[in-house]
Amino acid sequence: MRAELAAAAARLNGASDTPRLDAELLMAHALGIAREGLLLGPDRPAPDAFEALVARRLAGEPIAYITGTRGFWTIELAVTPAVLIPRPDSETLIDAAVEHFGGVGPATILDLGTGSGALLLAALDQWRGATGLGVDASAAALAVARGNAERLGMADRACFAIGDWAGGIANRFDLLLCNPPYVETGAILPRDVAEHEPAAALFAGADGLADYRRLAPQLGRLIAPGGLAAIEIGSGQAAAVAALFGAEGLACTVRRDLSSLDRCILVRGRGD
Repeated sequence: MRAELAAAAARLNGASDTPRLDAELLMAHALGIAREGLLLGPDRPAPDAFEALVARRLAGEPIAYITGTRGFWTIELAVTPAVLIPRPDSETLIDAAVEHFGGVGPATILDLGTGSGALLLAALDQWRGATGLGVDASAAALAVARGNAERLGMADRACFAIGDWAGGIANRFDLLLCNPPYVETGAILPRDVAEHEPAAALFAGADGLADYRRLAPQLGRLIAPGGLAAIEIGSGQAAAVAALFGAEGLACTVRRDLSSLDRCILVRGRGD
């Protein structure tokens, strides 16, 4: 197995920024064990399935779609090509909510464009007394999110509904989370993203701001007094998105991710 790992990492060197990690994750998946078990356990024969998994990665398929899982915050999520792969940058939204609410936490959570359910389910895992609603325009994405809620034991606290952003939602929520599409149409993306992740979850018009324009008039009525909306943005979009929200009378602050890039617009409930 060790020899096969080294050979696979060498082959993946031109196809991935993390060839050794990819090889280890694929080997662990083929063996049906965690990566830690692979690294700490004894050497063993490489399973026949390993070569086919490496071939899929060489063809550009993302690791998360090959293994069917992705870690996010404190939870492990199932992912399929119907949903965007959760990324560590999006954890910035949960970090901001933790800072705002502390240990008491929000009682109600709304996740617009929920996809795999990553943001909503991470928040529900953080605050075990909260309940939440995840909305998405994709029925296939909602099926993934519902499955994740069931596997994580949160089906009684997480509801999901098909919808067009917040259209038809009358309630206010303590915490609103949203990672909308924000990539400019025609932008050059890495191959594994461009060829495999859902375009509807990525692209938002010529300037990448189309969905922020739709969200801006809806936000004020959705955030409860004392509440918070955390909206993900592209690293160069802070000023433009803040201007859109400001035109609706919303005061905004910007939060940076661990790479010190602008990643999140925060809007506090009116009356704060």
